[in-house]
Amino acid sequence: MQRTLTLQTTQHIGEVVKLQGWVDTKRDHGKLTFIDLRDRTGTVQCVGYQKMGELTPESVIEVVGQVKERPENMINAESATGAVEIDVREYTVLGKAGSLPIPIDTDGSEIAEEMRLKYRYLDLRRERMQKNVRVRSELTRALSEALYEREFVNIETPMLTKSTKEGARDFVVPARLQPGLFYALPQSPQQYKQLLMTAGFERYFQVARCIRDEDLRSDRGFEFTQLDLEMSFPESRESVMELVETVVKQAVTSVGGKMQQDPFPVVSYPEALEKYGADKFDLRTEQEKKNGVLAFAWVVDFPFFKKVDAKDVAEVRDGKSGWTFTHNPFSSPIPEHIEWLKNKEHIGEIITAQYDLVCNGYEVGGGSIRAHSPELLTAVFEIMGYSSEEITEGVGHMLEAFGVGTPPHGGIALGLDRLAMLLTGETSLKESIAFPMTGSGKTAVMQAPAPISDEQLRELHLATQLPKK
Repeated sequence: MQRTLTLQTTQHIGEVVKLQGWVDTKRDHGKLTFIDLRDRTGTVQCVGYQKMGELTPESVIEVVGQVKERPENMINAESATGAVEIDVREYTVLGKAGSLPIPIDTDGSEIAEEMRLKYRYLDLRRERMQKNVRVRSELTRALSEALYEREFVNIETPMLTKSTKEGARDFVVPARLQPGLFYALPQSPQQYKQLLMTAGFERYFQVARCIRDEDLRSDRGFEFTQLDLEMSFPESRESVMELVETVVKQAVTSVGGKMQQDPFPVVSYPEALEKYGADKFDLRTEQEKKNGVLAFAWVVDFPFFKKVDAKDVAEVRDGKSGWTFTHNPFSSPIPEHIEWLKNKEHIGEIITAQYDLVCNGYEVGGGSIRAHSPELLTAVFEIMGYSSEEITEGVGHMLEAFGVGTPPHGGIALGLDRLAMLLTGETSLKESIAFPMTGSGKTAVMQAPAPISDEQLRELHLATQLPKK
C-alpha cells in the first residue's frame, strides 16, 4: 500500500490508507486512545480501540486505517484535516522515542541555547523552526528562479583556495601532500566570480558558503550563506542595483513578504550618518514593525579607504600604510575619482562605486562595480602599502587575468541568513539556520572544534603546543 500524507486524507474518505509520521500528541480515554500523527504536511487525528496505549510522544509509527468523517459537533475548524479522523486497524512502531531531553511543544525561547543546539535534531521538529527552514528554502528557490529568468548561469566556485586580503582572518587547511603549505577556506567567491567575467559567462550566480574567522555576534557567525551574483557590461552601478532590486522584490513577495517602499529609497553614506547615525538603519514605523513589514533601502557613496583601526587585527594586517579598504579592495571608484586613485591622491576623499542593501536595521547585501584593469587594482594595494612583490604574490593571478581582456562588471552578495531571519520575524541568525554554531563558535550537535589524533597530526606535518595550565 502506498503512503498517504496527512493533508491528503480528506480526499480519501471511506478508504483504507497507510500513514507514516511522528506521534505529535497522545490522549488516553479508557479503551480509546487518540493520537495526532504528524508528517511534513500537517497532523491528523488517529483513533485506536484498545490499541496504541503504549505509544510515546515523538515515536515514529506507521498506521493503517480507514478515513472517516467526524461528527459535525466534533469537527476542528482550525485544522486542515479537522473534518476527518483515522480509525486505526493496525500500526507499527518504526522508531521508538524515549524521554526527550528538551521539550518541543513550545517555541523554544525558554530553553538555553546550548541545549537547543546540542539536540538540534529535536529542536528543528518544533513548528516555528520547521516554518523558518521552509521559508528559507522557498526564498532560495525564488531568488534562483528570478536569476534563471534573466539568463544568469549557476556556477560553483572552489572551497579550497588561497589566503587573500578580504577583510577578515582566514580559516586555513593544511595541505597533506605539500608539507608546510596551506589552503584557505573562502571568505567569499569574490575573485573567482570576477574571473568568471573574464571567462565570458557575463551573468553568474551561486548560493555560496562563506567562512570568516571573525568576532561572533547575533547577526554573524563563522559560516554564512550568500546569494552571490555578478554581471558584465553594466551601464552603471544603478543598472546593477535596479536588476538586484527587481530580483529581491520578486522573490520576497513570492514567499509572502510585505515591503514598505517600491522602489527602494537610495540614501548616500554621509546622509545616512547625519540622518540615522549609522549606515544600517530601520525605516519602519512602530505599526509596521508589529506587522512584519520589510523596509529596504540602498546606501551609496561610501569612502573607498579609511584609517586602520589599530585594535582590529585584520585591518592592521591589510593596511600596511595606515590606510585600508572600507568594503573590499576589488571595487572601482566612481568615475569622477578614478584619476585620484591612479595618482594616489585625495585618498580619504575617494568614493567607491559600492552599494549596500539594508533592511530593518541590518545590512542584507553588499556589492559594487569592480576594478577590471591591472592599473586600478594595483593602485589600491599600493595605497595600502604593498610592494610590487607582495601585490604579485597576493593578486598576481587577477592582474594576469585582467590583462587578457576582462569586461567591466559589477555584482552583489545577498545575505540569505539575514533575509530569512527578517522574513520569519526572528531576531537571531541562528533561528534561520538549520545547524548554527553557538555564540562561542562550537558546532551544533557534533562537538567541534575538537582535537585530532596524533596520526593525523603526523600526516599533516603539524605539532600542537598548548599553553601550560
